[in-house]
Amino acid sequence: MQQTEGLPARRNINRGTLFFFGALGGILFGYDLGVISGVLLFIKKIWNLSGLQQGFVNGALAAGAIIGALTVIKLADGLGRRRTIIVAATVFALGTIGCTFAPNFETLVAFRFIVGIAVGASSATVPTYLAELAPGKVRGMLASLNQLMIVGGILIAYIVDDILADSGNWRAMIAAAFIPAIILLVGMLRMPETPRWLLKNGREDEARAVLSSTLQGQGVDEEFAEIKEVIRLDGQQQKGTLRDLTAKWARPALIVALILAIGQQFCGVNAVNTYAPIMFSNLGYGASAALLASVVLGIVKVLFTVGEMFVVDRWGRKPLLRVGAVLMAVTLIVLGLCVNFIKDTSVVGPITLVLLILFLAGYELGWGAVVWVMIGEVFPLKVRGIGTGTASVVLWAATFTITFVFPVMYTGLGLAGAAWIFAAVCVILVVLVSKFVPETKGRTLEQIELDLRERVNV
Repeated sequence: MQQTEGLPARRNINRGTLFFFGALGGILFGYDLGVISGVLLFIKKIWNLSGLQQGFVNGALAAGAIIGALTVIKLADGLGRRRTIIVAATVFALGTIGCTFAPNFETLVAFRFIVGIAVGASSATVPTYLAELAPGKVRGMLASLNQLMIVGGILIAYIVDDILADSGNWRAMIAAAFIPAIILLVGMLRMPETPRWLLKNGREDEARAVLSSTLQGQGVDEEFAEIKEVIRLDGQQQKGTLRDLTAKWARPALIVALILAIGQQFCGVNAVNTYAPIMFSNLGYGASAALLASVVLGIVKVLFTVGEMFVVDRWGRKPLLRVGAVLMAVTLIVLGLCVNFIKDTSVVGPITLVLLILFLAGYELGWGAVVWVMIGEVFPLKVRGIGTGTASVVLWAATFTITFVFPVMYTGLGLAGAAWIFAAVCVILVVLVSKFVPETKGRTLEQIELDLRERVNV
């Protein structure tokens, strides 16, 4: 049996290890997203940054991520999911070194952009990698590992920020990101490519070996046959194109992915992730207390993401999306009222912390992991790489919009006005999910695609 890029013949890879390293790319995203909130507390004073310049520091990551996600739209299908993640980890490590030693605002923004390219490439590839490896019955839980790694990365960043707050060593805060990048790089060198990519590229023996490992020998022949049937239906064209995304058989999947990608960011979560310490500082918290409050928010994100992992394959994706959006809308409306009418910062500060905890609980239950799970599973095989890449581009464009605009929005409208705008978005999301988003729990990727084709008569 030929063993080049599939499951290494010299040893059997533990399934847990395989999924862990597959999801580890989420830490790159999470850590860099979270660490900058603490860094900004110090560099805005050292470099005398305006609100617009703070927006550039935050937005540079998302702007680079747009380019990274665009780059892998075809790269993930041509180079493979595994090697694309390896490239992303390498670029991330190099960009982190540049950020650590940045002598000024402009250099930091430039290297944050480079790091963003790696984060975008990783975020566009990891959901597909996990979805194509995971068995259908537990795919929601295992694919949620990506979001767990993201929120875990955010929490680690908040803790590092808090530990280094007294020293003000913002460079060390950034440098710590080098560690998960190297772990991911080394780990992925020993991981297999996905069976669907291998089979699509004519490497049947390797595909069967990886399937046997991930399915632990159960139902291998059936899933192998389903994958081959989908590839046969895709026709002679080996790789999908952007035009295919708008074809009748793929358009419903594209609509769902766009709703999820835009909704995940326009609900306002990254305004909280990246500016929470500044918001708490403005509500009367000291720098150390503001960072400690952020650590509490990070712990909440991890706990509710873990909870989501255990219910996503029982309750389903769609109910969690609706419940999460409703909870976010309610807490944001109440937050706006409290900030607007309670003037005592010693009272409104703790209330804001509690409401943001409830907001993040709703987000992680519904719009955190579930979005990444569904983006990885909703697209047909022929356009899965291009589809997830396109969704990631849109998601990062939305992230850039929020992280860049929020400082200006916060200054002009205040916390209450911003909260009410995000609440309105959450209400709209409830309607869109109810109308357009299908349920995908407990089904193989091939069953989802065959059902999609059947519904549009293709």
